[in-house]
Amino acid sequence: MGATGLKVEKGGLGAATSAQDARKERAKLSDSEVVQRFLDGDQRAFGDLVQRYDRRLLNFVYRTVGDRERAQDLVQETFVRVYRHLHRFDQTKKFSTWIYTIAGNLAKNELRNRSRNPLVLFQTIKKNWDADHRPLEWEDPKNKPDDLYRKRFLREKVEDAVAELPEHHRVVFVLREIEGKTYEEIADITGCNLGTVKSRLNRARNNFARIIAPMVG
Repeated sequence: MGATGLKVEKGGLGAATSAQDARKERAKLSDSEVVQRFLDGDQRAFGDLVQRYDRRLLNFVYRTVGDRERAQDLVQETFVRVYRHLHRFDQTKKFSTWIYTIAGNLAKNELRNRSRNPLVLFQTIKKNWDADHRPLEWEDPKNKPDDLYRKRFLREKVEDAVAELPEHHRVVFVLREIEGKTYEEIADITGCNLGTVKSRLNRARNNFARIIAPMVG
């Protein structure tokens, strides 16, 4: 009996280790490979896509619409649409661009459906940038309390300045400066040509500098 019990226990540990190994192996796959696995019938692959993009999309959509709960709803809707239409996805394209385009379109539709001035709504964007998605490393445990206070103060002012940018400037600014997207990816996501993207980004940067200057002066 004891030997049998030991054998079962080893089998359980082996199964758990095998599952962990499988997850690690899937984590090494490219987006394109994960998409193909899902299309081939592996339902777990869709969960991998959600895990990869859930937080990133939430940050992007939240900064665009200024309402975290609504952003969560829009991200869920994004994944619903991806699930329904993934078989139509052109796999010669980047999956990240496709999913950001879907999320961006839902966010823009949300703004169009609102009656209030977006510039007022976006004043609610406060204190919710995750450290791993900020354009700067804001906090360092080696910093003195005064330095941490200064960095928190600056972070709030940066958030305020981003919130004041007009919608079409804010979207390209967030995609480039915070999400780190290339000009080509931004053009695909927003449906604009490269010239328009660069022009809007240049204006957004200038507006950002103009807005934040008196805040930190």
